[in-house]
Amino acid sequence: MSAIWHQVGDRWKLLDPVGFPDESTLHRLVEKSPEILPLSGKPLLAVVGREVSLGSNKADLIAVETTGRPVILEIKLSTNAEARRAVVAQVLTYAAYLQKLSQERFETDILQWHLRERGLTSLTEAAKSVDQEGVFDEDEFREALAAHLSAGSFRLVLILDSAPNELIRLVGYLTSVTDKLLVDLITVSSFDVNGSTILVPQRVDPERIEIEPTPPRSAGGKGVLTDGAADFVASIEDAPGDAQPALRKLADWAQELESRRMVRLATFKGKRGEVILLPRLQPENAGLATIWNDRKRPRIQVWRSVFERRAPKSIEAVERALDPTPLGQGTWTDKVSDALLSSIRAAYEEATSPES
Repeated sequence: MSAIWHQVGDRWKLLDPVGFPDESTLHRLVEKSPEILPLSGKPLLAVVGREVSLGSNKADLIAVETTGRPVILEIKLSTNAEARRAVVAQVLTYAAYLQKLSQERFETDILQWHLRERGLTSLTEAAKSVDQEGVFDEDEFREALAAHLSAGSFRLVLILDSAPNELIRLVGYLTSVTDKLLVDLITVSSFDVNGSTILVPQRVDPERIEIEPTPPRSAGGKGVLTDGAADFVASIEDAPGDAQPALRKLADWAQELESRRMVRLATFKGKRGEVILLPRLQPENAGLATIWNDRKRPRIQVWRSVFERRAPKSIEAVERALDPTPLGQGTWTDKVSDALLSSIRAAYEEATSPES
């Protein structure tokens, strides 16, 4: 079990986890912030359904990776008798139900209502909405999704507040005898620290079991991801002369965020010539905004789901600065005003403040 120590006078005391009042509380946390889960391969997930009917039962959460792999997430508290061996049978039953489905049937027969509730029209749109590096390929996603569904090649995620040894052994055995399933066993502990709730998610690795990692997001010949802003700054020299001052301004703005330890910068260089600067919040590695130099004009892209999760108080100010462009999921604008940069900087401040 994860542990947190706090200082009392000149001694350190081990905090006891406070637990969760019910499973629905943990459901909501994972549904809104799947990036907190330390999954093998560090995939990007888009949650597309909660309490999804699969035969006679309902899967807690259904998601999809940007790589096209479907994900089934099942959440149990230790007080639930199914948190031992039965949970494995449950998720395997759900996986068997989904195997051989076409993408069309998966979307219309299983997820239609859930997608509509999230303002989505398809799994492709859902996966694209969480890609911040600009590498998402719709055709590749659909082909991969069809292949995973046909083969029954899914990621199964078991999320508990504590994992009994018999479940750890069972997951270890399951992952050792099949190469079609990725199984992540995650424990999430909750602590009360001076009136604030602290979550500590931890991936449980059965001994001597190696789980195949998800391919890097920059794999497949699409581009290269590097740390820092140096590659983005260098790319400005290749931009049209009238675009260079604005690009330098954006680079300086992002580097200021990093100097204030609000973000960690990374640069993605795509094969089509685009260069993207990523000011990412830690530890989830997601940004409120991304900055584009596609050799045409400087643009900024905003991500509403990250604002809602990390900087909800700043949404109104950013929407005013964006007007008439909406603050959506991956919305673009080339009208990069001082007011917009100021409002997004304030959002990063909110996201990284101790009170957030």
